[in-house]
Amino acid sequence: MKHLLSTNDPTMIAFAQALLQGEGIDCFEMDVNMSILEGSIGIFPRRLMVAERDYEQARQTLIDNGIEVDG
Repeated sequence: MKHLLSTNDPTMIAFAQALLQGEGIDCFEMDVNMSILEGSIGIFPRRLMVAERDYEQARQTLIDNGIEVDG
């Protein structure tokens, strides 16, 4: 798995996941439980991960839709 995106904005994660799923790219959201434990006040960012083989296509998909990726 390769790190694609980190954000405190849950709507950004949902939008990114929808875009990637629309392209047939599987993704996995990490740190969901940590953000729930901290009370959803936005201290801990959630991370979106993709398989290494899908990274370049996923990165380009997000960039084409105005989402800034990490790395």
